[in-house]
Amino acid sequence: MSLWVILPVSLPVLTITGIWVVYAMALYNQHVCPVDNWLYNQSCEEELFLQSGADLCCTLDNVPLISKCGALPPESCFFSLICSTGSFMVMMIVLLRYAHVIEKHQNCVLNTASLSTGWICAAGLIVLGNFQVQ
Repeated sequence: MSLWVILPVSLPVLTITGIWVVYAMALYNQHVCPVDNWLYNQSCEEELFLQSGADLCCTLDNVPLISKCGALPPESCFFSLICSTGSFMVMMIVLLRYAHVIEKHQNCVLNTASLSTGWICAAGLIVLGNFQVQ
């Protein structure tokens, strides 16, 4: 067995861990509210001192979505890093799978389509991570 086997296993481990780290950073900087807060617009008893804007409480604008967690600095930088690294890993996995199918079988249209689809998905992940709208 080759060490390339580590690549497909490390992709979900690193990206899922990275997304949770981005959420923790956004929560620490009070850019989003906690996941367990289900009383948005009614939870203004506690003031959030680091939160910017007119509302100093959890509103529907502070729901912890992935796009909200990775929108403001410093967590946006780490979000871009996670997306770029994950995209590179996806490109490598798709290319290795493409080469593996060619080696074991003959090349077919489905194999070429899966290569192009995987690379399009990786390009979309790069765009998602590096061109954030605030």
